[in-house]
Amino acid sequence: MRKRSWILLLVLVLSAALTVPAQAQSSSIDCKGAAKGDTVSMLYQWSGQEEARLNQILKPLADACGLVFKPESTRDQALLDTRVQAGTPPDIAFWTLASAQRYQDKLFTMDSLGADKSAYPDFFVQNGTVNGKWLALPVKADIKTIIWYSPAVFKAKGYTVPKTWDELDALVEKMVANKDVPWSMGFESGDATGWTGSDFIQDILLVKQGPQYVNDIIAGKVPYNDKGVKEAYEIYGKWAKDPKYTVGGAQGTLSTAFLDAIYKPFMDPPQAMMVKQSGFAGGEIQKKFPDLKYGEDYDFFQVPGAKGLQGGADLMLSFSDKPAVKALVTYLASPAGAIAWAEAGFDESPNKAAVGHYKDPQLQKKAEILANTSGFTYDIGDTIPGGFGKAEWTAIVNYVNGKDLDTELAAVAKVQAEVLKPAAATMAATAAK
Repeated sequence: MRKRSWILLLVLVLSAALTVPAQAQSSSIDCKGAAKGDTVSMLYQWSGQEEARLNQILKPLADACGLVFKPESTRDQALLDTRVQAGTPPDIAFWTLASAQRYQDKLFTMDSLGADKSAYPDFFVQNGTVNGKWLALPVKADIKTIIWYSPAVFKAKGYTVPKTWDELDALVEKMVANKDVPWSMGFESGDATGWTGSDFIQDILLVKQGPQYVNDIIAGKVPYNDKGVKEAYEIYGKWAKDPKYTVGGAQGTLSTAFLDAIYKPFMDPPQAMMVKQSGFAGGEIQKKFPDLKYGEDYDFFQVPGAKGLQGGADLMLSFSDKPAVKALVTYLASPAGAIAWAEAGFDESPNKAAVGHYKDPQLQKKAEILANTSGFTYDIGDTIPGGFGKAEWTAIVNYVNGKDLDTELAAVAKVQAEVLKPAAATMAATAAK
């Protein structure tokens, strides 16, 4: 009888131990006074697998608080504008910094809704702050400041991953001396042709000038024809125009589709040694070459010497401060929300608590790079409004085609000044109040 009692006690103890994590997870979610059945309307650009991952992330919150999410997916900026102007905005929009700037008087601050600034690197808080108010919470990020290569090919040829910009430059020259083409730099992309070139140039700016310089270009404090920008173009041009340095030389850069450029270092035999591309390239390599193994046949390293990262981020903006919205903001900004985001594998969470919880080794490596950087800059062409991006791409295409660099940069600087003039006037008026 005594033996059976001990067995029963042991079963109860083990049962209690096994239920603690689930209880702890549930108890760590703060419903902020929301009642079961309360709704949160959301507008975002995600669809398909992306929506499925978001639902996975939000399920613990829905289960704990009984919230009902009412999402709408669109890539039409005009839809958000129409809703806001009609006085019927969504409770939450996962959108852009430009929208946070446009609707700053209609948005609630993230800290007033329950987000903790200390959960994020300072630069992410600063990037989401408009006129002193933290209006945009970063929930999803992807990094661009990385170079893809084949570890197997590097090993066979005696190449090592560079740790500084000078080492990268020396590696490129060693590859040329060995009759290997260092780069695959094709950037053909229809109406967006040139965008991969703008990404490469921005990463060179991060090496040579740093993230504050890039942000000053975005703010209009540094003109696009500044000598630092010209230097970055010239470094890029040396590689992008010469067939010794990139597949097909200038014409290869201009005419090769950006997806085809990703594939070239991983062909058999390889047509190039490296390609600089964003985090999404890993998935494209997997689809094109399903037999290749990550870490052996393909991998990536951070652009050596870069003082910060270039990347994109989806930002959460709130047009409501009702309890259900506070519960959502508090959850996504909490360790529980960050860990759920990492486990779902929805790119990288900027929340510090996410590191170490990614199941995909590529995401974990990118998350570590993100966690250890000292700065983060958004894409210049995507961030400056009013057709600036198209002007920038046109200049890059013209420069690779052999046109005068000073003339091209001056044309972009003119567009930069014109489109940022209204923003500068608004900022000055706000500061004067």
